[in-house]
Amino acid sequence: MYQTDVDLAACNTLALPGRAAAYVRVTAADMLAEVEANPRWLGQRRFILGGGSNLVLCGDFAGLLLHMAIPGRRLVGEDDEAWYVEAGAGENWHAFVLWTLARGWPGLENLALIPGTVGAAPVQNIGAYGLEVGELVARVRAWDFRRNAYVDYSREACRFAYRHSVFKEEGRHLDGSLAIVALTLRLPKRWQANCRYADVAQELTARGITQPVASDVAAAVIAVRQRKLPDPAVLPNAGSFFHNPIVSAAQAAELQQRYPDVPIYPQPDGRVKLAAGWLIEAAGWKGKALGPVGMYQKQALVLVNHGGASGEDVRRSMAAVQAAVRTKFAVELTPEPVFL
Repeated sequence: MYQTDVDLAACNTLALPGRAAAYVRVTAADMLAEVEANPRWLGQRRFILGGGSNLVLCGDFAGLLLHMAIPGRRLVGEDDEAWYVEAGAGENWHAFVLWTLARGWPGLENLALIPGTVGAAPVQNIGAYGLEVGELVARVRAWDFRRNAYVDYSREACRFAYRHSVFKEEGRHLDGSLAIVALTLRLPKRWQANCRYADVAQELTARGITQPVASDVAAAVIAVRQRKLPDPAVLPNAGSFFHNPIVSAAQAAELQQRYPDVPIYPQPDGRVKLAAGWLIEAAGWKGKALGPVGMYQKQALVLVNHGGASGEDVRRSMAAVQAAVRTKFAVELTPEPVFL
């Protein structure tokens, strides 16, 4: 069950070096209770790992790393309004999206080709092209190491927000005291294509599609992402590296006066979301590198490892990008990935 001194380079999409003192590949939820019952790991630091696509590995990890690989996907319910679909935490997210579409259950198509696992999706409240997974969550099931029991979270209890959830808010998933084991999604039967983002709409137009079905939207999203984003297997990266910053309406208006083409997205609370990729590119960092780490030449929001980078190299480049954006725009960028 346990492995020791495990190489983690293949367990993170930035391909950063590091080793885990102890490692367990969790293929069934009940294995977590066995971990808790083992006195060897009582009081030891734990970390819950999914696909490693939102992780900056900063060196060796001295504790117990639990690699969530619980499989399974099934229809668990249906009513007049929706299908309810459950997946194990270890399922590949993109494969799960395609599986739901192949069975005629639309809703997740805008989230196609997002890297990572199902279990990590609600932690970060992953989102793309006008949709966040939290909008479709019915239930999150987790193992609570403090209670030594399973806990079910309703959509409301998850407290979803932009790239945020209760699991990040309380730090429970990040400190290893809570492990998500399954996710149930509510996929509505009254489906409408979500083509609000220009890139997706333009791709559909280029394909001559005026009345898209869900698979058309998924194909368009996949094509757009493949053009813009590097394949981690070819060029190691962690996807979008920074949150899109949210600023006051007054600050956004001031920026728009100075830079009329800055993209702005008004929020329900009166604040304004800015496009981090635009800010980084305008600050001169698109395609620029500091040592082995830099921002991708086709999409300035993506930090890439050109080869041989360490976690410290990532931190150094991250800080340089943040300083450039801060100096030019007086805007603070916050990284999306977890640092371990």
